[in-house]
Amino acid sequence: MSAGSGMRALRGPAATLVDNPFEQPSRACLVTHEDALVVIEDGIIRAFGPYAELKDAVPAGAEVHHYPDHLLVPGFIDAHVHFPQLQMIGAYGAQLLEWLDTYTFPAEMSFADAGHAARVARLFLRELLRAGTTTAMVYCTVHPHSVDAFFAESERFNTRMIAGKVLMDRNAPAALLDTAQRGYDESVALIERWHGRGRQLYCVTPRFAPTSTEAQLDAAGALLKTRDGLFLQTHLCENPGEVAWVRELFPARASYLDVYAHAGLVGPRSMFGHAVHMHEGDFCTCHQSGAGLAHCPTSNLFLGSGLFRLFDAVDPRRPVRVGLGTDVGGGTSLSQLQSLNEAYKVAALTGHKLDAVQGFYLATLGGARALGLEGTLGRLAPGHEADICVLDPQATPLMAFRAGYCASIEELLFMLMTLGDDRAVRATYAAGACVYDRARPGDPFLPASS
Repeated sequence: MSAGSGMRALRGPAATLVDNPFEQPSRACLVTHEDALVVIEDGIIRAFGPYAELKDAVPAGAEVHHYPDHLLVPGFIDAHVHFPQLQMIGAYGAQLLEWLDTYTFPAEMSFADAGHAARVARLFLRELLRAGTTTAMVYCTVHPHSVDAFFAESERFNTRMIAGKVLMDRNAPAALLDTAQRGYDESVALIERWHGRGRQLYCVTPRFAPTSTEAQLDAAGALLKTRDGLFLQTHLCENPGEVAWVRELFPARASYLDVYAHAGLVGPRSMFGHAVHMHEGDFCTCHQSGAGLAHCPTSNLFLGSGLFRLFDAVDPRRPVRVGLGTDVGGGTSLSQLQSLNEAYKVAALTGHKLDAVQGFYLATLGGARALGLEGTLGRLAPGHEADICVLDPQATPLMAFRAGYCASIEELLFMLMTLGDDRAVRATYAAGACVYDRARPGDPFLPASS
C-alpha cells in the first residue's frame, strides 16, 4: 500500500467553505465542526462530518490521526508564484520593470544549470508544504528542464501542481529568449510529458505581453488547443509603467487584456496575475470569459505597484473569479496566512473590510474556482482530493494567548490570518498522505513516493 492509498482518517476541529461569502452572508458559507472526522480512501475524501456520526465509518485498524486543539482546513491554493525567484525574495528597492532587469532575469539565467533547477525545486516544494500550500500555479523559467525539475519534485510528493515553461522572445536578456517556434515546440514536448501525469497539470506561460511578440502570443493561443484541460497564466496591469509600455508595443489593441484576448488567451482556465490597474471593461471581459485574477498583496505592496480592487472585481453584478497569489519573489512570503494579513490591509485602504471567511475563501475554495478546479480542490467534502492543512492556533505564545480570547470561529480564523505564518502549520496532507509534519523527528517532510 502506498502512502496515499488505503483508508485513513483525520480527526479534530474543522472548517471549510461551501459557498462564496462575497455573494452570500459569510457565516452561511462556512461549515465548522468542533470534533470532525475526515475519512480518506485512495487519496479522496469519502466522508466529512461530526466524529460522533462518522466514527463507525472507519474500519478497525485504519489509521486515525487526531489533532485536538488544532483546526483542519483545506490545503491552501497559491494562484501565482515563481519558483525560480526564491533565491531573490526580499531584493531591495526597485519597482517592477527595474526589478526584473536587476534581480529577476539574472536569477533566472542561473537555471541554465539543471542541477541548480533541481536544488531550488526541492527547496521550493518543501517550503510550500511548510506553509500549508498543496496546490500552486507556478512559473518556471524559459529552460524546459526547469519544468521537469519542478514537476518531478511535485510528483515525489504527489501534490496537485500547475506549471509551465516561460515564453519570452523579446525584451529580455539573450540567454533567456526563445523564439515563437521553439517556445511552441518545447512546450508541446512538456505538455506530452507532464500534463495529466498523476496530479500534474500544464500551464501555457507567456511571461507578460512586453516579452512576447504577437507571433509568440498567437503560438501560445495555438498551444492551448493542443490538449484538453490546459491552463494559461501571465501577468496583467501590475504597474503603471508596464501598462504604458504595453500601450506602446500594441497600439492596435483596446487594452492590455485585449492583447491577450486577441491571441485567444482569455478563457475559463486563464489566470492573470496582479490586475491592479484594471478598468471596468476588462473586469467585464473576465466575467464573461470565466478568466481568473490572482490577487498578490504582499508583492503589490513590496514593489509599490498599487492596490488591487478586490471588491470591485467580485462585484455580484458581474463577479470575476479571484484567487490568492504569493508572487514570490516579488511577494515576501510563501505563507497564504501572510498573504491574507496583507490582503486585509489592501482592502481597508480601498474602503472595504475583508472578513476572515472571505479571506479563507480566497485561499481555498475561491482559488479552486478561479483555477477551474471546483469539485476537485478547495473543500473538505466527499469526492474532493484529500489535500488538507492542519493549523495550530497555539503555534506561538502570543497566538496561544490571543486564541484564548477568541469567542467564535470567525475570530479564530481572523487571528490566524493576521498573526499566523508557516509556524501555524502543524501538518500538511497531499492526497491523504502526511507529506509534512512539524513534529516528525528528523526530516519533517516525507515524499509520498517513499
